[in-house]
Amino acid sequence: MSFVRFAARRVAEMAATLLVASFVVFGAMYLAPGSPASFLLAGRSASPEALASINAQYHLDDPFLVRYFRWLGDMLQGDFGRSITYRTDVSRLLADRLPVTLLLITMALVVVVVAGLVLGRAAAVRGGATDSAILVTTTFAVGTPSFVAAVLLQGLFAVQLGWFPSSGAGEGFGDMLWHLALPAVALALYLIGMLARVTRAAMLEALDSEHVTVARSRSVPERQVIRRHVLRNSLGTVLTTGGLIVSTLLVCTILVETAFSIGGIGQLLELSTTTKDFPTVQAISLIIVALFMAVNLLVDLALPLIDPRVTLGTRGAAQ
Repeated sequence: MSFVRFAARRVAEMAATLLVASFVVFGAMYLAPGSPASFLLAGRSASPEALASINAQYHLDDPFLVRYFRWLGDMLQGDFGRSITYRTDVSRLLADRLPVTLLLITMALVVVVVAGLVLGRAAAVRGGATDSAILVTTTFAVGTPSFVAAVLLQGLFAVQLGWFPSSGAGEGFGDMLWHLALPAVALALYLIGMLARVTRAAMLEALDSEHVTVARSRSVPERQVIRRHVLRNSLGTVLTTGGLIVSTLLVCTILVETAFSIGGIGQLLELSTTTKDFPTVQAISLIIVALFMAVNLLVDLALPLIDPRVTLGTRGAAQ
């Protein structure tokens, strides 16, 4: 299968999956108890005319499939509807909050990749006490959920030591980097441990391979063996894990943003779910699903380019 045909097929599969996901996302909110009308009324009794006006405004009386196809058509045109809670366009809410979340995820991803690769490489290459210390550290990191890490880091470095802000996203790029530093570490901690362990295992497997033995027998410098033969052959496994890492960041950012009151789309999703703000929850959920699938698509397309042994349409399968 050519790369172009494979890419076209994966994009078509992604589009079909997104269509199914959109139906699930749209329908799931209507299975939950309560309704947008009950939230807008805030427990007050309303006349039939007032209730009919609310239902007409948000098309709540229309058949389910009519509402779904109207919503899907609007989404394809960039119209995410109007927030029931904030009484403004959802697209405006997303435009205000999405940059904060993307910056937080980017910072956390940088921390994960740098720390995870360095620790994994050190554990595999140095061995001994270094390997044992890194295994203990990563075991602690993997066993610490993002929300727990957020509370611990916030209590120590923000409240007790006062080194970092305890809440908010800051104003201006530099101030945002300062405010998001601690949340980024909290978001990255679990994933650092996971990536370090995956990198270590992949490099140990590569170190035992035949071509590494041959390279060493030819007196190739050890640093060159590690860089060209060990680390390079481990990139496929690490990249596959990278797709899972980005997907996990998208989900866990909800907990971290809530803990630090950052005000990104993660916290917006949590608040909108509580108030049954259907349009906002549906828009954010579908965006998260789309980003998740886009990351996996990029991983599938990048693997054959990085590692020629990988067959198109597989992960980690050698030709």
